[in-house]
Amino acid sequence: MIKDSLTEQCPLCHQNSKRFYLDIFYCCNECEGIFKRRQSLPTPQEEIKRYEEHNNDVNDIRYQNFVSPITNAVKSNFSTEHLGLDFGSGTGPVISKVLSDYEYNIKQFDPFFCNDTDVLQLKYDYIVCCEVIEHFHFPDKEFHLLKHLLKPKGHLYCMTHLYSKEIYFANWYYKNDDTHVFIYQPRTLYKIKELYNFSALVIEKRLVTFIN
Repeated sequence: MIKDSLTEQCPLCHQNSKRFYLDIFYCCNECEGIFKRRQSLPTPQEEIKRYEEHNNDVNDIRYQNFVSPITNAVKSNFSTEHLGLDFGSGTGPVISKVLSDYEYNIKQFDPFFCNDTDVLQLKYDYIVCCEVIEHFHFPDKEFHLLKHLLKPKGHLYCMTHLYSKEIYFANWYYKNDDTHVFIYQPRTLYKIKELYNFSALVIEKRLVTFIN
């Protein structure tokens, strides 16, 4: 039997938190990250099963349009001479597909579907994380890695659905995906900027840009 807990340590900034939704999600008192308690996290096997259910056809125009905030940002700020990384590329690496069609040089990494650790030995001008950061069980370690992989002035592009106080969490679709284990609020993003010494942060709806 799992003992009910009123507090959990935040996996991002390691500060105390309070119970936020049932005994599943907790909210950090410091960074306002909303995260699943350790006992509620999916297993790797459960994660893989869920990801394989995604119908991610890289040639689907609707899917390409969905990721267009990232692909457009990359095309506006970087050239084909720059090196990029699609981090958490998943079963359908649509960003890599779109940018490669424009002759961009972008590599892929995914712990389940493209676990090529050689690409983690390089430095990148830009990194894209599309619907990825909400899956981080250990966001402290993941953002440390992403920061380390960026060149000076490099951009880290993240797409996720931010939570705000106007959203009724109990009915919110985004928390219903069992693999969404860490939800961000604007304050969380500014805490990441501070913790990892990014020089700038830009929030444009679902697109979040950290600049090294």
